[in-house]
Amino acid sequence: METAPPPPVTTRGRRGRRRAPVVPRAEGSATVFVVLRRMRAPLITLITIFAVSVLGLSLVPGVDAQGQPARLSLFDAFYVMSYTATTIGFGEIPYSFSYAQRMWVTGTIYLTVIGWAYAIGSLLSLVQDRAFRQALTLRHVSRKVTRLREPFLLVAGYGQAGETLGEALDALGRRFTVVDISETRIDTLEIAGHRADVPGVVGDARDPHVLGVAGLGHPYCEGVLALTGDDEANLAVAMAAALLRPELPLVTRTTSATVAERMARFGAPTIVNPFDRFGDHLRLALRTPASYQLMTWLESGPGAELTPRGTAPAPGRWVVCGYGRFGRHFAADLRAEGLEVTTVDPSPAEEPSVVGDAADPDVIGRADLATAVGLVAGTDNDTTNLSLVAEARRTNPGLFVAARQNQPADAALFAAMDVDALLVPTEVVAHDAYARLSTPLLWRFLRELPRQSDEWSAGVVDRLLDACGRHLEALWKVRLTPEDAPALHPRLSRGGFRLADLLRDPADRDQTLLAVPLLVLRGDEATMAPGTDLVLEPGDELLFAGRAAVHREVEATLFIDGVADYLATGQRVPSSWIWRRLSRSTPAPDAPAAT
Repeated sequence: METAPPPPVTTRGRRGRRRAPVVPRAEGSATVFVVLRRMRAPLITLITIFAVSVLGLSLVPGVDAQGQPARLSLFDAFYVMSYTATTIGFGEIPYSFSYAQRMWVTGTIYLTVIGWAYAIGSLLSLVQDRAFRQALTLRHVSRKVTRLREPFLLVAGYGQAGETLGEALDALGRRFTVVDISETRIDTLEIAGHRADVPGVVGDARDPHVLGVAGLGHPYCEGVLALTGDDEANLAVAMAAALLRPELPLVTRTTSATVAERMARFGAPTIVNPFDRFGDHLRLALRTPASYQLMTWLESGPGAELTPRGTAPAPGRWVVCGYGRFGRHFAADLRAEGLEVTTVDPSPAEEPSVVGDAADPDVIGRADLATAVGLVAGTDNDTTNLSLVAEARRTNPGLFVAARQNQPADAALFAAMDVDALLVPTEVVAHDAYARLSTPLLWRFLRELPRQSDEWSAGVVDRLLDACGRHLEALWKVRLTPEDAPALHPRLSRGGFRLADLLRDPADRDQTLLAVPLLVLRGDEATMAPGTDLVLEPGDELLFAGRAAVHREVEATLFIDGVADYLATGQRVPSSWIWRRLSRSTPAPDAPAAT
């Protein structure tokens, strides 16, 4: 079913009014301008050669069939030079040329060859020109973005975070456009195998014009994500989105508290700090390992494999190596849990601390890993972090180890080390943005999850394993409104329709569909992993996890008349109007006839 196009973006004038950007339409003019500017001299040269050749040929005397003096008209001279200059060559018309005419034509032939060589060389140089290719690309991308007729997200930055998020969005069927300063990253969009075409712009995301080409001013743009590795670039994107399209939701990343404060001054962006988020995750892992396992599984998106459940370490002292931004965040989180923390960093930090290079075995020896319960290898050097993990495993095999991975190429090495908790900042950002954008119900579920007990989370994990296996299936929502559930809504209004009825097979109500209800949102009240005896009401929003085939079965209940009554009562109700009238007028076989 086609959706109605959204209302056009309101534009305002100067006096207290806001003007929204539009999709740039000057790329075609820019391309033509580049062509004319670079080909101006070759074209003038060709035109001059052709004009002189035509004029000279019309002035050089010749003879007609009777041997009388004759000259070619301008039209005949133009015709002869046209097929001569284009190397077609039809012959000498209307009469055989005189020697003077043949000498002139011979000279013009070589002259036009030189002119064509000059023009073709200039054209080949233009095709290889970076400005021309960029103008063509902008023109091509602008046309693709203008033709979009469904909601899409604008992703600024297609590094590891952007690529991971893009794959998750594509799996959900969500459209998006990309801006990145690296041409190589944009080229990967062509071979990524996405379900739908992804327009990509090579350019600096700090330039509002580039954002406009990517669709910032498009009426179907539904959100902006600033995921570059440059905090200043993310700040510039946040500023442009807040000033030009303040109604759009914005998700941006940064690891700097100062930059985060500057971002917060422009509207109300969602700011993701991977260090803060990882600290929150680790605190959850220390308290409730099953909740941490469930959170990381759901945040990873469809197809993610369930990671093994860790064991929370005993209370005791932690060693944090690397006291930069990440180290300070994580040490503060550990102290908030009432744990003792020893930091290792070349610069003196809060007491107790060990001053020195974490890569030095003597320095690590002073940290006394043998008596610690946990280690955080959080430097900005992957080689150092891997060596710290190896030393920790050798010194204290029972140590809880958390490590930071900085480079994507080192993923296999960290996987081989089998750390208890791994921080990949780009993945944390991607997973957090996915949870916020995939569906608001998932983000609400993850917000409520830390309040649940470890036993409750373990039970949800077991139910997901039964329904999905070890690889997470799709997450989908159901809205019990007249528009989204037209066949079910009248049955809900009569009351008594339970969640268990919704999870019955429409073909055989005795069979239960394998889907896990994760959340029911009723107004502002959220019910986590509700029981099947919950009575559903109109307006409820539900979040499920399960296979796509199960989703289609549930949609049959929402849209096909009579299915809801069959699931609730066991009696099949005729779906067509004629059969319903006949069933009402026909008495039951064992009922007495009316007298």
